[in-house]
Amino acid sequence: MAGGLASKSLAMIGKRVHYTGRVQGVGFRATTAAIARGFDVAGTVENVDDGRVLVVVEGDLEQLTAFLEAMDVELGQHFRAADITDRTATGEFGDPKALNAFRVKY
Repeated sequence: MAGGLASKSLAMIGKRVHYTGRVQGVGFRATTAAIARGFDVAGTVENVDDGRVLVVVEGDLEQLTAFLEAMDVELGQHFRAADITDRTATGEFGDPKALNAFRVKY
């Protein structure tokens, strides 16, 4: 049973987060990428044509949750809403432990 619990906590999960507010032209994407480097997460951050910023991120539950909490702490003054939805983790961004696992999309 303990082995099942450990493997469950390390299972990859995915999230899509749309940030709304003053999130473009303020270094939001670069700061997001810098924050992501402190966690074992993989994904991308990009501006959306409607003025929001989209973060697509994958990692285990603990790392992903800690990353999203750090986003709130570091960038919370810039956004007024974070619309978070689950997505299937596909592994498309590579190993979350890799240095270049999180990228800014232009």
